[in-house]
Amino acid sequence: MENKLTIIGGGLAGSEAAWQSAELGISVSLYEMRPVKSTGAHQTSDLAELICSNSLGSNLPDRAAGLLKNELRHFGSMLLETAEETAVPAGAALAVDRQLFSQKVSDKIYSHPLINVIREEVTTIPDSPTIIATGPLTSQNLSEYLKKLFGEDHLYFFDAISPIINYDTINHEIAFRASRNDKSDQVEGDYINCPYNKVEYENFVKALLEAERIELRSFEETIRSGVKAGAHHFFEGCLPVEIIAERGLASLAFGPMRPVGLIDPRDGQRPHAVVQLRQDNLAGDLYNLVGFQTNLKFPDQRRVFRLIPGLETADFERYGQMHRNTFLASPKLLRPTLQFNIRDDLFLAGQITGVEGYIGNIATGLLAGINAARQIYRQPLLTLPKTTMLGALAHYVTHADMADFQPMKANFGILPALENTGKKRGKRERGKAYAERALTDLQEYLMPIKGYE
Repeated sequence: MENKLTIIGGGLAGSEAAWQSAELGISVSLYEMRPVKSTGAHQTSDLAELICSNSLGSNLPDRAAGLLKNELRHFGSMLLETAEETAVPAGAALAVDRQLFSQKVSDKIYSHPLINVIREEVTTIPDSPTIIATGPLTSQNLSEYLKKLFGEDHLYFFDAISPIINYDTINHEIAFRASRNDKSDQVEGDYINCPYNKVEYENFVKALLEAERIELRSFEETIRSGVKAGAHHFFEGCLPVEIIAERGLASLAFGPMRPVGLIDPRDGQRPHAVVQLRQDNLAGDLYNLVGFQTNLKFPDQRRVFRLIPGLETADFERYGQMHRNTFLASPKLLRPTLQFNIRDDLFLAGQITGVEGYIGNIATGLLAGINAARQIYRQPLLTLPKTTMLGALAHYVTHADMADFQPMKANFGILPALENTGKKRGKRERGKAYAERALTDLQEYLMPIKGYE
């Protein structure tokens, strides 16, 4: 068998998979349809472009996303390394200059002697070793082919991205810098906070609910079995703010606009609600509205979001958008190795498998890339312990109940329960215990495997 692998999709998962396979000596053909064919959501033709946000989640070792990052460090994730090279201030989270990040990933991929990047749309799957990592924006042509290949209808959901504004147009007499619950000695936090009083918040929610939304195209409507035709469904982790607001007047104040851990320096009081802005690039001239995914029409975004205290004259570099988000019925189709259940040399990775979040997409790309190489070399594939975060994610997307299967991001809730010590653990203690167990089990699992000792 020739040591060759086809990877379809040059996003986070596909780029990490290509790197891992090539580092193991596999000759990789990485197909990316941009810029020959656009997705409607991407802004550039760079590999591993970040769309929704520039944050890869918490870097704290006792948090789920932090644990997953530590597992990826054990394997030598190229994308995680690049993220750390292009990091911007974000408190305890890892956020990046999104343009510099994707450019650096692209440069590394293009310079690897065993990776050949091919810019064209793929509409069929070859009969040779392949990884499908086409993500939530899989082209319509390939989507139709995959329906026939897998014998299952795709599940269509919606995803949304947050607006980005110009730093110089923020009113800093109202907005203030701070990170939630920051107890360090630093003078300023990494986030810009726009504080509301009760009246301002209620007026904002009213305007948000009355604003006009972009009509969703018919081909983007959910066709998931059991869902009423024409209904629109969203990932719980990426809900548009107007959808959250429909759940009740206080829903935003307890969600993305929660003020916990923040004090308005103007009066020394905790605000009724707050919108946080996170630095989007290294230059520090662009900031995104954290958790403010939206499907409002652009004029209404400008009008309503200028009701946010401190953003009265904000200039928008990019408005929020919505796009189709596609993933498969992975519990019926995949094994925990990320192999197709009736074809050993076909792997899937990234959001199309039902894994949510940037770092989860990178992680499944890493696992698929390693396992595809091991399949080509006729070596045993990695099925990681369910006590590890990556192992738990792979197990979830391949074993979840299809009745309520939704994309899942890294979280301690999908790990097996901790051993009962008879002592009550706090949240941080539980996180630390989960992390210690995961890294110990990962090391023990990999110890006899050459290259991962």
